[in-house]
Amino acid sequence: MEFYMAPLEGITGALFRKLYQKHFYPFERLYTPFFGNTGFNTKEMRELDATEAGGVPVIPQILSNKAEDFLLIAGKMKDSGYTAVNLNLGCPAGTVVSKGRGSGFLKHIDALDTFLGEICEKSPLPISVKTRIGFDDESVWPELLSVYNRHPITELIVHPRLRTDLYRPPVRTDAFAYAYQNAKMPLVYNGDINTVEDYERIRVAFPEIRAVMIGRGILRNPGLLGEIHGKAPVTDRQIRDWLTDLCAQNLAAYTETPTLYKLKEIWSYLQERYPNRKKELKQLFKAKKLYEYENAMAAILG
Repeated sequence: MEFYMAPLEGITGALFRKLYQKHFYPFERLYTPFFGNTGFNTKEMRELDATEAGGVPVIPQILSNKAEDFLLIAGKMKDSGYTAVNLNLGCPAGTVVSKGRGSGFLKHIDALDTFLGEICEKSPLPISVKTRIGFDDESVWPELLSVYNRHPITELIVHPRLRTDLYRPPVRTDAFAYAYQNAKMPLVYNGDINTVEDYERIRVAFPEIRAVMIGRGILRNPGLLGEIHGKAPVTDRQIRDWLTDLCAQNLAAYTETPTLYKLKEIWSYLQERYPNRKKELKQLFKAKKLYEYENAMAAILG
């Protein structure tokens, strides 16, 4: 079984992926946060480097409900050296859903069927799909899966929640079990793998899946993947070294304010590791200057 890094908008950009792979147990496949525009801005152009992960496959994710736009972006990805793309049918953000994209597309199963037919026929690169199991009604999952089965999708990454579930527990493992029995393409499990025990439950229940995809779990515990592979838990010093490296390289590419924003986004998850550091964490999140952030981080990590 392989391990994929989930795409998290605003967090798992190129620098994050590069430095996570350097400091911790590496993933075997990485996914970019979604590309949704046919014209790439400077920020998006920074992401278009298919070799940035030292030989580990990087799969760009596309967010679209228009075949012509998807195909245009896929063509640019091929020109940039990528060898596959992933369709985002899982994002639950209101700004995405309101435009009928991400998990919002799951409300329109017939239109999705037509869309998949066109992009699978014309795409210059193989297509995988990351999906939720429906918008607000789990009973549509068999119909939705039958649509996916009709098209030459290379693999199906299933986050077994509805859009209306957002990220609230629990995941709907019965829905994943249905896919496990009925999907015609390789399956990947995604959702709430936060501990070694979470992973073991999935491995035992679904031993023939291709991979698991982990996102928020590695932000809460950057050493999780290593622990799954039998390594010792990471230390505070390792986390400090990683965050220091991440800070320095972000400062080289951005200014102080966006660098602080990116670091605080990581700490919004990482703080769960330090329940007895509430005062220091409050100072970290209030920091408006880098030295204030660094002082707070040193108080937490040593």
